Amino acid sequence: MVGMRRSLVTAVVAAVIAPLALSACGDNKKPAAASFKEAPSASAQVSAPPTEAAAVPIELSITPAAGKKDVPLSAELGLKVAGAKVTSVTLTDGKGKAVSGKLRDDASSWVPGQTLKPKQTYAASVVATSDSGLTKTVTTSFTTMSTPARKTGTGLYLFDDHTYGVAMPVVVEFNPGIKKADRAAVEKRMFVQTSPAQPGVWSWTSSGTQAYYRGKEYWQPGTTLTVRIAVGGVPTGGGRYGDRDRGATAKIGRDFQMTVDNKTKKMTVTQGGKVVRTAPVSLGRPSKPSVSGTLVVMDKLPETVFDTTDTDGASGYRTEIEFAQRITWSGQYIHSAPWSVGSQGHTNVSHGCVNVSPSNARWLFDKTLIGDPVTVKGTGVKADYGDGWTPWNVSWTEFVKGSALPVPESLK
Repeated sequence: MVGMRRSLVTAVVAAVIAPLALSACGDNKKPAAASFKEAPSASAQVSAPPTEAAAVPIELSITPAAGKKDVPLSAELGLKVAGAKVTSVTLTDGKGKAVSGKLRDDASSWVPGQTLKPKQTYAASVVATSDSGLTKTVTTSFTTMSTPARKTGTGLYLFDDHTYGVAMPVVVEFNPGIKKADRAAVEKRMFVQTSPAQPGVWSWTSSGTQAYYRGKEYWQPGTTLTVRIAVGGVPTGGGRYGDRDRGATAKIGRDFQMTVDNKTKKMTVTQGGKVVRTAPVSLGRPSKPSVSGTLVVMDKLPETVFDTTDTDGASGYRTEIEFAQRITWSGQYIHSAPWSVGSQGHTNVSHGCVNVSPSNARWLFDKTLIGDPVTVKGTGVKADYGDGWTPWNVSWTEFVKGSALPVPESLK
């Protein structure tokens, strides 16, 4: 993914996330969720000779072409330059107000820091400067399209100023899903910056309803994630356009991991690589097995109700639950189960959840963060990709195959 040095202007839009639905152990309903290189600012001034010497020609062209109409609200200023480097980009709206933005790493375009306004004429001026200080300026103006009638809903599962576990992927949701032919254009507008730098890759689920971003390993504790999902106005296929930009800046906390082994019926908890607790568990009974794989805590509910009567009828159940931590969309949780304490450590009796005692459930609930990894082993049933935040449940080689854009050799 494109990296970003110092940002002159940061555009961050708060993520919008609907409350998580219950399942499985509850139901299978699921909510809609709520770096590139530094470029000259929109008002940057260049001090250089105003004319270009014929002996050192500068080639510079920009798009959209002058007079272009019905331009998407996600429009970038395309740049082609030879014999110089772009040193200033200015974009102003119909009222003369400057629009912030940044150059891509390869200087192929300048990306506005916000979705452009509909039915508005924008004026752009680009300056390129040669090594000898000669300059060339090219201008254009274009008019954006009206507000799209059909939109693709988007969500970002990340909040400003929150702290997450080391396995927290950047998760973006699309409704309806993005078809394969349209994913590259959308992915090109999804930016992630990590500090300290930890390169990563986007990968799509088969339905195109979610895309995950992760590195080869879990994030380093203390990492800052700065995310901009700049898909507002981006054509998403089928005459639809992205509904809005979304973004967040969040932190990664300590390294806290849970490993559940079906063979021993025990959970081992580590922090910073050291074992800090072990707890007996009861997993899913043979008719409703727990899934194996590396999953992620997605939600935490101090109190809730598991109700399957709407889907299972007379065979369903309705149970009050404490200290529930969701790990799959299909309804598997880690939670307090006082009724199965006698079976914990010995026999699997749950409906697929990881049952622990009330005291262990409370201890875990007080310690965990959204994004902490939970690895379940030995149940014989692998978690389905996309049933929860599952990018860690496949190898890195397999994960990068889901990218819609070419992956750099250094990341393969």
